[in-house]
Amino acid sequence: MTLATRLAALYCLASVLSFAGSWSGWLVDSKCYAALERNKSPTDTLNYVDRDKNHEIRYCEPNAKTKSFAMVEQNGLSFNLDAGGNAKAAEMVRSAGKKSIAEVTVAGEMTRDTVKVDSISIAR
Repeated sequence: MTLATRLAALYCLASVLSFAGSWSGWLVDSKCYAALERNKSPTDTLNYVDRDKNHEIRYCEPNAKTKSFAMVEQNGLSFNLDAGGNAKAAEMVRSAGKKSIAEVTVAGEMTRDTVKVDSISIAR
């Protein structure tokens, strides 16, 4: 295989691993939410039926002390924010004060389960 062919194949594979987009969902404390996600019976096959996602989202609502954030989409999938996104989300939560941030829209580049955040805003 020539060097050019190898580079072309590597470029194609790298582009599959990440993609830009925009997602809407609920902002949560990532450590709290991950702990709730791990807190399940290993023999339970009906995971999503037995769980109250709305309660989990409310329980893990971020506050002014939250340092790491995740976003939970309508379908229940979640992803973490990168360091820059965590800083932007923390500033947004602090500026909201005692008001609850219901839904957010995140724009950026997804790589596996983390988004490199370009922008984050309260969804209207």
